[in-house]
Amino acid sequence: MFSIPALGLRKRSTRDGQRSRPVATTSNRSTSVVDCAVYVDGIRLPGEWTHEQAMTEVRERRGGFVWIGLHEPDQQQINGVAETFGLHELAVEDAVHAHQRPKLERYDETLFMVLKTVRYVPDRARATNSEIVESGELMIFLGRDFVITVRHGRQAELTRVRHELEQYPEHLALGPAAVVHGIADHVVDSYLEVTESVQDDIDTIETEVFAPRTSIEAEQIYLMKREVMQLRRAVMPLSQPLQRLAGGYTAHVPDQVRSYFRNVEDHLATVSERVASFDELLTTLVDATLAKITLQQNTDMRKISAWVAIISTPTMIAGIYGMNFDKMPETQWAFGYPVTLLVMMLACVMLFKIFRRNNWL
Repeated sequence: MFSIPALGLRKRSTRDGQRSRPVATTSNRSTSVVDCAVYVDGIRLPGEWTHEQAMTEVRERRGGFVWIGLHEPDQQQINGVAETFGLHELAVEDAVHAHQRPKLERYDETLFMVLKTVRYVPDRARATNSEIVESGELMIFLGRDFVITVRHGRQAELTRVRHELEQYPEHLALGPAAVVHGIADHVVDSYLEVTESVQDDIDTIETEVFAPRTSIEAEQIYLMKREVMQLRRAVMPLSQPLQRLAGGYTAHVPDQVRSYFRNVEDHLATVSERVASFDELLTTLVDATLAKITLQQNTDMRKISAWVAIISTPTMIAGIYGMNFDKMPETQWAFGYPVTLLVMMLACVMLFKIFRRNNWL
């Protein structure tokens, strides 16, 4: 959940202060546009806007900023926005096709930031999907008077972030960098939630691995390890972009907002430590599971060998007396047959007790 460090900010309704005149609504908005809003002094102006109208309003006022949210736009849908705000074609291409690692790049006067979004998949939802952690991507274009977000996947929806930010006009008044902070804070908080759920799964696996007379397949641990690696690829590269935003990399991030990014960076460090510990623990669990499987196989082989020894004793005796030689001891004895059966039985019982005493059976 979005949180702001305690700096004496006071919640204020968006009805306080002056509001701009409503702008006529339009039905020509692209289907990929989730929301388009104009903020002046941290307060959202009423009405619905196209990206052209929003940009014109901000430039005429010489104050405020535009926040546009897009969800999985194609090239045609994003071209109009890119032309209006002067977005670089390489960054636009990355935003459309996705599959980027977390990064922060500068294109002329615009910053382009990529974040990985993650979502934990509950057990009941894994019947048709083997993934434990689903991932998506979130691209942010940051300019002097605009911020554009492009989201891929179902993870980390920004509607709640927008509503929470609008409850703190003093924070939004700091400019579009405050929006970037709110989004980064929300994404990192989702990392924390996912790692807590993954921790519970790993604790369960650890209990099963070291519990006596329980069986666990190594594939389960490999699956968890693969998901942790996916989470690691989302978390680890984000550290450098946050450091750059907190360290004065661009004038688009005012000094008041840099301290907020340092707070997010601290939370990310906590997540990174957790993910690293998960990887090490899962490696240990894989080794323990393989050792347990090997021990179980050795136990099974001992049991098989013991039963083979027991069964082979009467087989050997019967084989000897079944060779049909004329001159064999006790073949003409009246009690030869019952004595032979008794010897077989006593030999089998004696071997069974010996193997049982040695824990082979």
